[in-house]
Amino acid sequence: MTSTTATAPLAPLVRRLRTDDLTPPAHLDRVRDRVESVDPTVRAMVPEDDRWGRLERDASAVEARHPDPADRPSLYGVPVGVKDIFHAEGFETRAGSKVPPEELAGPEASTVTALEDAGAVVLGKTVTTEFAYFAPGPTRNPHDTAHTPGGSSSGSAAAVAAGLCPLALGSQTIGSVNRPAAFCGVVGVKPSYGRVPVDGVLPVAPSVDTVGYFTQDVAGAALAAGVLYDGWRGGHEAPTPVRIAAVDGPYLDQASDAGREHFRSHVGALEAAGYDVERVELLPRVDDVNRRHERLVAAETALSHAGLFPEHGDRYAPATADLIREGHDVSVEELAAARAGRSALRERVHDRMDEGEFDLIVSPAAPGPAPEGIASTGDPVMNLPWTHAGLPTVTLPASETDDGLPMGVQCTARFGFDEWLLSWCRELSGAFD
Repeated sequence: MTSTTATAPLAPLVRRLRTDDLTPPAHLDRVRDRVESVDPTVRAMVPEDDRWGRLERDASAVEARHPDPADRPSLYGVPVGVKDIFHAEGFETRAGSKVPPEELAGPEASTVTALEDAGAVVLGKTVTTEFAYFAPGPTRNPHDTAHTPGGSSSGSAAAVAAGLCPLALGSQTIGSVNRPAAFCGVVGVKPSYGRVPVDGVLPVAPSVDTVGYFTQDVAGAALAAGVLYDGWRGGHEAPTPVRIAAVDGPYLDQASDAGREHFRSHVGALEAAGYDVERVELLPRVDDVNRRHERLVAAETALSHAGLFPEHGDRYAPATADLIREGHDVSVEELAAARAGRSALRERVHDRMDEGEFDLIVSPAAPGPAPEGIASTGDPVMNLPWTHAGLPTVTLPASETDDGLPMGVQCTARFGFDEWLLSWCRELSGAFD
């Protein structure tokens, strides 16, 4: 087992940079040492010519714009990773594919612009599976490089876990933030559908595509939320105590033996910390939800690639091409029903939460630990229902296997309750320390 992890939480770094305890150029020197020593093995970053010359110029420009510590923006000097389906000025977007990048070009994502306006500097593009689906790139799990980091936001999760950057952008269409966060032992935030802008991001299935992000600390995740979310209402204290529903039944049966065992220990840790937890069967027909979401994703991926696939289909990986061909077989009526199922599922979950007076739902963030090898990114089935319903979900690192592989718990709140969810997660994370 080869571990390449490093402790690099966002919130303490922000304090140091904004108070001149550490300057952006000095921090980038440390980042360069870390990237050059670790990334040849982890391969989280998309290769870039003159990365360090560009970053030196960017860091110096940030310093020159904000000489007064009292006026420095919230992410002053922070290096961030950007998943390679986000357009960023000065960078090609390749999306892990062999399609010519000029075919994929577009204006910068507003999330990238928001990070830069908040003082962040782009460390670089991070590796994604092809078009954010299942065909993996070369990235390895920093906790054990013989295992997958998950996907599709493989490079972003691995970069944060390896200490290359304390914040990285990802996206989720099924489980591409919450699952790799669990596999890599970091915090993964999947906002309520529509709370974070998706312009400037290559679409997969626009009815469910959601911009998310990774940090090592919940406090850092809250800092990033204030930059990335539309209308973030920071400072709103969540009510206490928190009443929690732990998902049981057919949904939980999808997890492996190890996944269920660790989830029981996670629930036990919450109870030992004084939380009121009730086992609840929330998704009795989860197979129907899974099928509906998979067909929706196939149909909308085919639509998203209608201008590219006919000309460049021979350049697509088999898994992506098969998904698009499946999407061609989804009827208009089936797609409409699948889209309608999103709000119907959301309402059912809300009704069950209201009946039980639950504030939060907890569930396994993945079926088990990261699978061995990098030919697969693992199964997103534990994340799928919450994505389909558009509910905000945060993965917290919660335990490790005997082999040192991380296991995560995902926490889900009502639609639009993202501020309270992160506040609750900051408290809940202490139960797993």
